[in-house]
Amino acid sequence: MPNLPKLKGKLREKGINYEQGAEIIGKKTITAFSNKMNGISNFYLDEADKIAKALELTPAERNEIFFED
Repeated sequence: MPNLPKLKGKLREKGINYEQGAEIIGKKTITAFSNKMNGISNFYLDEADKIAKALELTPAERNEIFFED
């Protein structure tokens, strides 16, 4: 399970809203992105990579957000 509070904080820091987040990961709807951000559905690896790149996350931040419990 991703560290969603930390991810939400990083999105706020960069000024990225859910509509922009949906565009980053290639989703057509804000709802699809919102479901991922609220733990209803999961991020795929390619989506995590796209978000990490857009947020300019370090490898450690990326792992902490998407891969550590």
